[in-house]
Amino acid sequence: MAKKILLDCDPGLDDALALLLAHGDPNLELVGVTTVGGNVSLERTTANALALREYLGFGTVPVAAGAGKPLLGDVREASHVHGETGLGSVSLPVATLPLSELHAVDFIIETLRATPGAVHLVATGPLTNIALALEKEPAIARWAASFTIMGGSFTRGNATPAAEFNIYADPEAARVVFDADWQVVMVGLDLTHQALANGPVVERLARLGTLAHELILPLATYYASRNSHDPDGQAVHDVCAVAHVSRPDLFASRVARVDVETTGKLTSGMTVVDFDASIPNALVPVALDVNGFWAYVEHVYGLVATHHG
Repeated sequence: MAKKILLDCDPGLDDALALLLAHGDPNLELVGVTTVGGNVSLERTTANALALREYLGFGTVPVAAGAGKPLLGDVREASHVHGETGLGSVSLPVATLPLSELHAVDFIIETLRATPGAVHLVATGPLTNIALALEKEPAIARWAASFTIMGGSFTRGNATPAAEFNIYADPEAARVVFDADWQVVMVGLDLTHQALANGPVVERLARLGTLAHELILPLATYYASRNSHDPDGQAVHDVCAVAHVSRPDLFASRVARVDVETTGKLTSGMTVVDFDASIPNALVPVALDVNGFWAYVEHVYGLVATHHG
């Protein structure tokens, strides 16, 4: 039976590729998409999610908009990575299907409440919506079948030397999330930097036809093509978080205690990962079966491409 998945995201190049995987994998059932401000503004991440829903053809899946700014502090975005619209050079038709009338926080709570233990929650943007949902209804930590994020690292960051962008964008929310009564699967930079859309991957994806050339390849190469210091290919960070729900066998993981730094002048947003902690709160994937991962992703994308025409 397919695993139900609710994706909280900020599309975003790799969020869009993660949405494609969640929609296309026959072993996953996408039951909802919620949006948060992050890579670009909430207005743009929401418009992108709506446009992707229609372009990819999952029009019956609700999309709900959430928080546009962090719990505290200034908005931090990453349009220098994802382009002004968030989708790089991709231009999709403007969506015609409506946004959910529910706020993302309420949508998350109601979806998890309706079928406790049945829905896998995945967050690939700043954790503002998840933190607000936990504060409003702490029981969601028990209702979620699992909770996976793309965020953090146990070595270095990318927004700063210490902090990965999704955590850096709302450290206070991340702290709330890691302190809640669940195990956080932290798919961080140390893992996602193993999932590179390098030359051979791009060559294989190019065989998928229209979908590859209109969407997949522009998303998977946009940043790398503009940054000569990234010669090995662009990491598909958020795809890894969705993949972990469907194919945890592709990952080697360790339990750990993760605490989020919120006050350090140089280290705000740092995830401090203790693999020797006596009371762990997280599962941290550390190694990826790279060949298996790409075989899985390319297969799923191929299924969508076949139907997409």
